[in-house]
Amino acid sequence: MSLSKKFNLKNGLIWSGFYGSTCIAASGAFWFVGDLNANEWIAPTLAPPAWLFGPVWTTLYLLIATSGYLLVSNKHNQLLGLALALWCLQMTANTLWTPVFFGAFDLLGALFISCILWLSISSYILVTFKINRTACYLFIPYWIWVSFATFLNYSYLKLNPTI
Repeated sequence: MSLSKKFNLKNGLIWSGFYGSTCIAASGAFWFVGDLNANEWIAPTLAPPAWLFGPVWTTLYLLIATSGYLLVSNKHNQLLGLALALWCLQMTANTLWTPVFFGAFDLLGALFISCILWLSISSYILVTFKINRTACYLFIPYWIWVSFATFLNYSYLKLNPTI
């Protein structure tokens, strides 16, 4: 089957729905991301430069959306409902983390959300491996980044215990 037959208007709308969800999650960054030094937070030595976050998250959101699209493009699978629930859970946690960390300056609350995010991504990877391996593999870079971000969140908390 040719690519043009596989990716029709309906499939384009489905992918757009998944990508739209990731754009909503990303929109929190426009309102809440600020200069961490303005909060007088001590930054961990492993903290990446601010310019890196835009390209990384843009790439990750494309992978997240494509993974969700590939998942629903499969024939029916008994685990599909669970996988979609995990996709929604990780997207919800992803959306909540930014305003908690940057808006409320709640490092402990953000760490809790980050742990939920990490667990939901890990579970999604395990479940989707049995449904669509490409959808699973697309989440691996996201899992790596969130693993690092969770450690970074923990490091901020340890370096800034009174906040």
